[in-house]
Amino acid sequence: MPATTIITARKIITMNPGLPEASHVAIRDGRILAVGNAEDMKFWPDAVIDTRFADKVLMPGFVEGHSHIMEGSIWPYSYVGYFDRVSPDGVMVSGLKSIDAVVERLKAVSDAMSDPNAILFAWGFDPIYFNDRRMTRLDLDRVSTTRPVLIIHASFHIINTNSFTLQKVGIDRSTNIDGVPKDADGEPAGELQGPAARIRLFRGLQWNALSDSVSSDSVRRFSRSAVINGATTVTDLHNELTELCLADFRKETSAADFPMRLVPALSRIGATTEQIIERIGKLKTTNSEKLYFGMVKLVVDGSIQGFTGRLRWPGYHNGAENGLWYIAPNELDEIVGKLHAAHVHMHIHTNGDEATELAINAIEAAQIAHYWADHRHTLQHCQMASPAQFKRMKALGICANLFSNHIYYWGDQHYAITMGPERANRLNAAGTAKNLGVPFGLHSDAPVTPLRPLFTAWCAVNRITASGRLLGPDERLSVADALAGITIGPAYTMRMDHLVGSIETGKFADFVVLEQDPFAVDPMTLKDIPIWGTICGGQVFQAPKP
Repeated sequence: MPATTIITARKIITMNPGLPEASHVAIRDGRILAVGNAEDMKFWPDAVIDTRFADKVLMPGFVEGHSHIMEGSIWPYSYVGYFDRVSPDGVMVSGLKSIDAVVERLKAVSDAMSDPNAILFAWGFDPIYFNDRRMTRLDLDRVSTTRPVLIIHASFHIINTNSFTLQKVGIDRSTNIDGVPKDADGEPAGELQGPAARIRLFRGLQWNALSDSVSSDSVRRFSRSAVINGATTVTDLHNELTELCLADFRKETSAADFPMRLVPALSRIGATTEQIIERIGKLKTTNSEKLYFGMVKLVVDGSIQGFTGRLRWPGYHNGAENGLWYIAPNELDEIVGKLHAAHVHMHIHTNGDEATELAINAIEAAQIAHYWADHRHTLQHCQMASPAQFKRMKALGICANLFSNHIYYWGDQHYAITMGPERANRLNAAGTAKNLGVPFGLHSDAPVTPLRPLFTAWCAVNRITASGRLLGPDERLSVADALAGITIGPAYTMRMDHLVGSIETGKFADFVVLEQDPFAVDPMTLKDIPIWGTICGGQVFQAPKP
């Protein structure tokens, strides 16, 4: 008989309503053999007893249902965000509180670069924190006039660049594509919004940091971030999955010491719908225990704080023009219809409520044409959904993955600038989703915000903005519901709840090891619970100390 290990803990929170708590879990072949108390373990008298966690609390390994491999690949570049940020290696990088501070940091980086022609790329910037001031090409001309300088926003939907870059890629006053705003003189302002402008930029440079930087090193860096923050199943929710990228994914996830399960979603960029159907079908045949395919990602609109999300009437609170369609409305029905008919599981990015309405309509039409009882199509972010939209989602079997971190990082800006008070108070309305029975998860969208599932749960429980404002108190979740939102909830939306998300017989032996009981602490300190490490497939991974 294969070897059996029995782990004891001060408390095991299973997220299984049939057995909410336990003290012992038996493991064999990387899976959960049994859960219960000491008496329940008597059937395996020869088992190895592991008491290392006798004073700790175990939960199912956290499931991050919306993150990106960029959480691993972006860190070699310069961080220029507003908030302090901890790298996957535990290094604190200070935030920058003005555009001048961003320019100064990048000028120092440029001056230190040995190759005068090398591209300077930075990330994390967000001008919404600087009142009405937007960065222009002239700001970045202060960094360099002889090399490309690119800054991607925290949302990863907008890029700022300098005059040298615009000239190099042929973007000028005559350029007529969506997402190239002009200044008062009719020249490109230096801000490139949406996929059309970004594709023009990256093709002109013959370089794309968002895809070219993916490597074995970035996959490993991504996994270190997961261990530090207690996640054992993590998505890469928008990837073209080139052969080179797939080779890196397969190499790293096949290693015995790889500490998480990686779940990529195939992007439709650069392919027809028929090609996507064929590719995802082939990828699913290659699934392994730590590399799991099956989802396709569609992106309907942009970001609300970047003013590229699509909002219904009355639009943006400050009067800004409505955002961008990343998929034209007249195309979405056809794409969704074909994918749905082929039983392809879709995760659809909709930030604004107009984009959410479009996606719901497309799924409804697809269901009428080709009924699929358990499709679990999931609206990602779904930040401004109204109660009426959640009711339609429930009726149609649509799931939601809500961006709770947004409440802290951009809640103040949505209250005052983008949405106004009433709509901002229903931002990421997890309470409504719960009350109406819409299956949901909670997420970070790392590296847009940090991959910290306990912080994500804290945001959903407390709904506190960075300034301390309580935003939408009636949308707050209980601690139990928020913990479900970072475990069994996203596992369901990913069609993986038979494998992960709760501690039950037959599932993978994936746990997060906590120093405190999340049900015993003040909910305001939920985010501060120390994480000892993780267990993935029965293998222990201790988080490195800073």
